[in-house]
Amino acid sequence: MSLSSRKKTKVSKVLRQSHWRESLKAAMQPVLENSGESEINVGKRLQEMRILRGLSIRSLAEMSGLNFNTLSLIENEKTSPNVSTLQQLASALNVPITSFFEVGGIASEVVFQKNHSRPSTLFPHGELEDLGGGLALGEATPLLMTAKPKTSSGEETIAHSGQEFIYCLEGSLVYFVGDEQYVLSQGDSLIFQAHIPHRWENKSNSTTQCIFIICPSDNEDRFVGQHLENKLT
Repeated sequence: MSLSSRKKTKVSKVLRQSHWRESLKAAMQPVLENSGESEINVGKRLQEMRILRGLSIRSLAEMSGLNFNTLSLIENEKTSPNVSTLQQLASALNVPITSFFEVGGIASEVVFQKNHSRPSTLFPHGELEDLGGGLALGEATPLLMTAKPKTSSGEETIAHSGQEFIYCLEGSLVYFVGDEQYVLSQGDSLIFQAHIPHRWENKSNSTTQCIFIICPSDNEDRFVGQHLENKLT
């Protein structure tokens, strides 16, 4: 394969982002901004893309179904958009959601991350850390999940394509898969077909930490993003 062909292949891999990974990247981005690892202004990016297409704020509001005042506040950095809002804007502008965040270039082929320096996002029940650092394992996304005591993923179950893998590092976690319950303690693991409705609970009085790998088989599967819905409010 020629050098130019290899470059095209790398670029195509970067552009072929799954909806799940786009949502994850958007979720992790605020932490990256706060840590100073990147200089990204979402409002400015939105304004640039809107102007490039010759659209007024009012026109984009009508196209996206969002409020005019909301878009004005985002562009002026008076408020931060959530993932749902970004998805509406990305759809209206016909761009991937990552267009609001990427600082350019092709993803690294090797990622080394020191402890406490990974991209992460807080949610009401704990924290998710991106173990992949932007380098995917095929369609799989490895995460480090920290769940507070007496918390859960919610009453609603989740179902999507592909598989999920959980390895308990510390504490205890109950995973509900279909009609079965699986209690994971330190060193225990669980893998299952993710089309089976599932959810989790930390019923203990201690914090639980697990390696959590989500591997959708369909990169267009939007339901896998439900894993972040309760975390991105």
